[in-house]
Amino acid sequence: MTGLEQVRRSVVEREPIDAAESDSIRHLLIEFDRLVDPLDQLLDPVHVTGSAIVVGPRGVVLLRHKRLGFWLQPGGHIDPGESPWEAAMREAVEETGLGVSYADLDPYGFPRLAHVDVHDGGRGHTHLDLRYVFDGGAADPDPPVGESQEIGWFDWPSAIERAGDDRLKSLLAHLAPNPT
Repeated sequence: MTGLEQVRRSVVEREPIDAAESDSIRHLLIEFDRLVDPLDQLLDPVHVTGSAIVVGPRGVVLLRHKRLGFWLQPGGHIDPGESPWEAAMREAVEETGLGVSYADLDPYGFPRLAHVDVHDGGRGHTHLDLRYVFDGGAADPDPPVGESQEIGWFDWPSAIERAGDDRLKSLLAHLAPNPT
């Protein structure tokens, strides 16, 4: 199975948490099948991105996005040769300074897809965002210069309240150890 086949399979097998995610899955599959290389941000303004939901005993890590100005999970574009889950891990490490590890593997040994969210990526782009859960331990985030310095651990209720996007709020509420 190729990397693209694995990515598509994980989306097809995903059980959505709500109607918004169901719509995102439908939209992603249409675009995924249309695109020559859905992981390449240079070929089309519509492309796959990878995001990390970093969790640990202290709760959830969120950062204030430098351009958008609201609180989100780490994530971003996929570099050549990367899978979405590898991009999510790289972005988590780059943006938080934490050592992270995959928190959940699927039956095939790949990181389990935790959420699908299609959204406006700004500058005329549409992001087909694939989100994965990572264990971030308990250390304080230590992002390097150039990354958002507004970052921290938030207990689950605070993270849900602070999240700057309704779809992220829904995902965090779904993942919370004591659902709200």
